[in-house]
Amino acid sequence: MEQINNASNVVFVLLGAIMVLAMHAGFAFLELGTVRKKNQVNALVKILTDFCVSAIAYFFIGYTIAYGANFFSSADVLAQKNGYEMVKFFFLLTFAAAIPAIISGGIAERARFHPQSIATFLLVGFVYPFFEGIAWNDNFGIQPWIEAAFGAKFHDFAGSVVVHAVGGWIALPAVLLLGARRGRYTKDGNVAAHPPSNIPFLALGAWILTVGWFGFNVMSAQTMDKVSGLVALNSLMAMVGGTLAAMILGKNDPGFIHNGPLAGLVAVCAGSDLMHPIGALITGCVAGALFVRLFTITQNRWKIDDVLGVWPLHGLCGAWGGIAAGIFGSQALGGIGGVSVVAQVIGTAGGIVIALAGGTLVYGLLKTIVGIRLDPEEEFEGADLTIHKITATPDHETHW
Repeated sequence: MEQINNASNVVFVLLGAIMVLAMHAGFAFLELGTVRKKNQVNALVKILTDFCVSAIAYFFIGYTIAYGANFFSSADVLAQKNGYEMVKFFFLLTFAAAIPAIISGGIAERARFHPQSIATFLLVGFVYPFFEGIAWNDNFGIQPWIEAAFGAKFHDFAGSVVVHAVGGWIALPAVLLLGARRGRYTKDGNVAAHPPSNIPFLALGAWILTVGWFGFNVMSAQTMDKVSGLVALNSLMAMVGGTLAAMILGKNDPGFIHNGPLAGLVAVCAGSDLMHPIGALITGCVAGALFVRLFTITQNRWKIDDVLGVWPLHGLCGAWGGIAAGIFGSQALGGIGGVSVVAQVIGTAGGIVIALAGGTLVYGLLKTIVGIRLDPEEEFEGADLTIHKITATPDHETHW
């Protein structure tokens, strides 16, 4: 019976890992459809390369930092429980690799390729697992202290803060250190429009992410005995709320509408196992509205050229999700309980501080040592000249 349970858990987590792996195709097509045509190939290559760099960084360094486990201490771990630790690593790797995939959308169209690969290695190898271990493995005794002081640990079931807020807040200093794309903001204060290059690809990316997200959230239970259909329903309701709020406030803009479900799903990750479905719907609605408003403000008023809006989408909606888990997860508002709003605020703030510090350190050092921005000629022609020339078509010059 134990062997059957182990095998079931392996299949369960493996399916989750495959679904979240597929989400990286969603990240790729979302970016592909948003950036200008001359940068589309670079967007595709960057997402795949970043995933592979993430796998190396997390396998050799990050997983050990987060969980104190590695695959070199004993051969027994390789086959233990039908290889459960192997698929658990695979599943958690797909989460870790979402960090550079998130950042990629913010720094698109002007970041140098290889320095970004170095940043990916450092972030996935050191910065992300540092907070991951605190939140999900009780590292440094911070979670037990929060529980003793406020009656509950910081709760983040599927990564609103651990993955999304951390990724979004790391992206913010990267975007600021890079500066805006050339020609995005004119000297007289006007904003030059860079509309999405391909709405169908953008929509395809959003749909792939949305479908894969049910593996991201539901399979975060990590074993069959802990799986809950409530997580699936809450994910659905948050997705619906985010989409409708983005449609209304975004005035039917297809870019906003297709990012709306992502905003809702980002926000519901933390409390999807605790909230009442109505609480999840409200959480998604707030997230969709938050994304539309803050994306518009950051682009037009603050002149922050965050191409895909990853700071409002992941950074702010993820932070909202961490706090919302404390609000709508409480029994007073129909949730299951066992959460504290104060604990959620502290955990969320901790993730933001670590992400900001880590992002500023990594991108600040790279900017100083090797440079992180393309030369003006390269930026004009496309974000990766080598790749564009290799894949050039007879009429490719017209695209530049």
